Amino acid sequence: MHPRRVEWRRGGGEAAAIAAGCSAAGLGTDGAGSIRVPAHFSGICGLKPTPGRLPISGHYPPVGGPFALLGVIGPLARAVADLKLLFEVLAGPDWGDACSAPVPVQWRDEKELRGYRVAYFEDDARTPVTPETRAAVRAAAEALKRAGYEVAPFRPEGLERARQISMLLFGWGGAAALRPLMKGREATLPILKEYLAGGEPRVTAEELLNAWFERDAVRAQVLAQMEKYPVLLCPVAALPAFRHGERAWSIEGETLRYLDAFSYCQWFNLLGNPAVVVPVGRSPEGLPIGVQVVGRPYEEEVILAVAACIEEESGGWQPPPLG
Repeated sequence: MHPRRVEWRRGGGEAAAIAAGCSAAGLGTDGAGSIRVPAHFSGICGLKPTPGRLPISGHYPPVGGPFALLGVIGPLARAVADLKLLFEVLAGPDWGDACSAPVPVQWRDEKELRGYRVAYFEDDARTPVTPETRAAVRAAAEALKRAGYEVAPFRPEGLERARQISMLLFGWGGAAALRPLMKGREATLPILKEYLAGGEPRVTAEELLNAWFERDAVRAQVLAQMEKYPVLLCPVAALPAFRHGERAWSIEGETLRYLDAFSYCQWFNLLGNPAVVVPVGRSPEGLPIGVQVVGRPYEEEVILAVAACIEEESGGWQPPPLG
């Protein structure tokens, strides 16, 4: 058992403190990217685990229903080795978590890992990304090739439908869990208010149930494709960190809206895949750019090892400049 009380939190403040050297490591909540995006923006590492792999019992507000498929807690740190340490400490069954799974931690040896084929894609054919984001994904792929992995370009089918279902379930389930807590505090939570308003369609109980069924069908579709490529590399977000208050950008001649910028994370909340973010590149302004390493459910040990390989080749976390 892992008795704890975990407040609902996004990972932004935690990631900033870790990147600045004020904290060694910490925990965040990830329902649609709130571990991975701050890690990407801050140039550190973050793990979104499979639901149930790290117990979320004691979370406030309680996580259940469709939200239990999406919301998890996970570690943030400056190095993948620290993520591995925290993962090993936290992992284990806790029956206060409805998704809890008794999956033992099993680290893989180098020979076994080299047998895993890796696929990468630079964009989803819907949401444009910056040139530096593309370059970071390619750099991560090349790093794994140098290390002896078999790497090929491939983008699974079904991701766009997964995004659409995610918006429905997170909007509905997230609103059900969080709206009572937000009442009277909306002015202090503008981003969350915008997210829930954009993702909370008016749905009937039948439509919600059908979306839940379809989620499982899409999950099976994507996981079947991952039989060939158990590890995927892709962007974390369409762009690096942006100025406070910005909500739209021009990328590759297209206007990119705020919620769409983070669709690269939403798929894997809905589908239940674990994902690690590791820093790889920099924007022309010197802002960090992370890459997402995605695996099959309950294979956190695999993607943490792959992320460590990328980190070794890419240099990993760099301290912020002084002055």
